[in-house]
Amino acid sequence: MCGIAGIVNLDKEPASSVLVKRMTDAVAHRGPDGEGQYIENNIGLGHRRLSILDLSEAGRQPMMSSQNRYVITYNGEIYNFAELRVELQSKGYMFRSNTDTEVLLEAFQEWGIECVKKLNGMFAFAVYDRLEKKLFLARDRYGIKPLYYCFMGSHFLFGSEIKSLRTHPQFRSDINKKALLEYFTFQNLFTDQTLHSSVYLLSPGKYAVLNTEDPKKKLNQTQYWDYEFLEPAKKVKDEREYVEELDRLFQQAVNRQLVSDVEVGAYLSGGMDSGSITAIASKQIPNLKSFTCGFDLHSATGLEMQFDEREQAEYMSYLFKTEHYEMVLKAGDMERCMRKLVWHLEDPRVGQSYPNFYVAQLASKFVKVVLAGTGGDELFAGYPWRYYRAVINNDFEHYIDKYYKYWQRLIPNKEIKKVFAPVWDEVKDVWTRDIFRDVFKRHDEKLTRAEDYINHSLYFEAKTFLSGLLLVEDKLSMAHSLENRVPFLDNDLVDFAMKVPVNLKLGNLNKVSRINENEPGLKTQKYFAKTNDGKLLLRKVMGKYVPQDIHEGVKQGFSAPDSSWFKGDSIGWVNNTLMKGQPQIYKFLDEVALKKMVAEHLNGERNRRLLIWSLLNIEDWLRVYT
Repeated sequence: MCGIAGIVNLDKEPASSVLVKRMTDAVAHRGPDGEGQYIENNIGLGHRRLSILDLSEAGRQPMMSSQNRYVITYNGEIYNFAELRVELQSKGYMFRSNTDTEVLLEAFQEWGIECVKKLNGMFAFAVYDRLEKKLFLARDRYGIKPLYYCFMGSHFLFGSEIKSLRTHPQFRSDINKKALLEYFTFQNLFTDQTLHSSVYLLSPGKYAVLNTEDPKKKLNQTQYWDYEFLEPAKKVKDEREYVEELDRLFQQAVNRQLVSDVEVGAYLSGGMDSGSITAIASKQIPNLKSFTCGFDLHSATGLEMQFDEREQAEYMSYLFKTEHYEMVLKAGDMERCMRKLVWHLEDPRVGQSYPNFYVAQLASKFVKVVLAGTGGDELFAGYPWRYYRAVINNDFEHYIDKYYKYWQRLIPNKEIKKVFAPVWDEVKDVWTRDIFRDVFKRHDEKLTRAEDYINHSLYFEAKTFLSGLLLVEDKLSMAHSLENRVPFLDNDLVDFAMKVPVNLKLGNLNKVSRINENEPGLKTQKYFAKTNDGKLLLRKVMGKYVPQDIHEGVKQGFSAPDSSWFKGDSIGWVNNTLMKGQPQIYKFLDEVALKKMVAEHLNGERNRRLLIWSLLNIEDWLRVYT
C-alpha cells in the first residue's frame, strides 16, 4: 500500500526530479517507509512506500522489469500474486524479491495491460513502456484504490491523491460548479469529475493509455471489467449448495487477505459482516487486534439511541478472544477533525465519514493493516428498503424516475434551480437525471421481472454508493498510514455473489410485488420499513461465526447521532459556520434557501443531517482548496 505520482511532459521538456519529489512528498502519509523517483527524458514517476510485503530494499519502487523495458509505480495488494508468480516461473521468469510488485511488473511484461484481468486484489498503478514510449494507467475492478489525473498545458499529471497534482507549478483549478450540483443532488459524484475543475478520477475497472510523445493530449480509456448482477438461467435446486459455496468462498477471501509481513488487525462493529471476518481471521492470528468506534449517547434522541454498538462488539471480542480496543466519539469530535478530514478527503463523497477517520487513527496506533466489512451490503442486498422503492415498474424509464427520486439525498430537483441561483447560468445544462441514467450504460435492456429491477439497483449501488465508500475509506485510512483491506471484494466471491438469485437475498420480494399501489393506510411502512430482510443467504452463512441476535438483527449503518448533535451540543458550531458571518458556500448556493433548510433541522421540523454535514464539509473544503 503506497502513494504514486507522475509527470509526462508532452512537449518533450525533461522531467524534473525536484517536481516529482514534491508530488510524492505531498502524500508522504501514504508511504512513510520509503520513497523513490524514476526520471527518463520527459517522464517522471514517483513513489512513497508503506512496507507490507517483503520489507527489504528489494521492494523499492519505482521498479524496472527484468528485461529493462517497463517501469512501474504501484499502490495496492495483489492477493493472488503467489499463484501468478508460479505461472510466470513456469514461463521462465526469475524473481529477485518476494513482492507482489515484481509479480505484477513481470505479468505486465508477459501479458501487457490485459494482465489486469488476472489480478485479484486492489490496485492503482502506472507502467511506462520505454520501447513504445507509452504510459499505462490502471485501477482495480471495484475502485478500492484511487487514481487521479489532469492535463495542465503540455503536462500530464497523475497521482493517488489530488494533493500531488496541486504541487505542480502549472497546476490551475477552480471549483467545479457542475460537479457541485451533482454532489448536492446525490451526496456523491457518479461521473469521473471531481470538485477540482481540472482533475478527473480514473473510473473503477478501467485502464488508460497515453502516448508520451503525442502533443494531442489524448488519454485512451478502456473498461476492462464491470459488475453484472443477473438471475442465473439455471438455478440450483437445493439452497444448501449456495450456502456451502458462499461459506467456502468467504473463508477463502478472508484467508487470502491475511497475507502480510506486518501485523494485521480487524475492525469489529456490532454487525455480522465485520464480526464474521474477525471470527475467521482470529483463527489464523492469535490475539488478533480488533477496533471499534462507539458514540456517546447522552444527548441523542429517537432512533439514534441505538447507534452505539460497543456492547455487541465487546461480546464478539470475548467470543473470538481478540485484543480489543475502542474509542467513543462525542459531540464536538466532528468539529475538531473537520479541517484535517477535508484536507485528506479532497473530494467529498457519501455520508458523514468522520467516524472512519477516528477509528482508522485508533487502529493505526497498533497495526499497519486492517480488515473491513465493506461490500457485503452491496453484493448481498443489505438495503431492502431502498430496492423496494422501485421494484414494480412499467419499464426502464419508469424505474429510473422512481429510483432517481429516492437518490436525491440532499436537494430535490424541484429546489435545485432556487438553491443554485447564484451560479445557475453556469450549471443550468446539468441534467442530473441523465447522469443517474448514464450509470446504466449497458443495462437498459428489456426488463420484465421484479428480480431484474432488484439486480439493476444492486448494480447501481455497487457502481456509485460502494465506489464512494471505498474512496472515503482509502483516503481516511491512508491519512494514518493504514492499509484497509476488504475481503468481500475478492474476485471469486464477487463473481459468485452477482449470480445468486434475488430470492436468496431478499425475503419480502413477493409480498412487495403484490402490494396494491392504491391501498390506503400503512402501505408506506410495508414498503420501506427497515427490517431484518436482506442478505438472507449471507445471514445463513454468518450464523456459523457470530451470535444469533447479530446475524438475524436489523441492519444498521456506521453512523453517529449527528441529527441530535446538530440541534443540540453542536448547534453553536452549525450556527457560527452556516448561519452567521459570510460563509463562502453562499457564493455558489442561495443563502436564504439554505438557511431556511438548516433552520428546519435546528427547530426540529425536518431531519436534514445529511445536508448540514455536506454544507459544513463543503464550507471547509472551500477554505482549504480555493
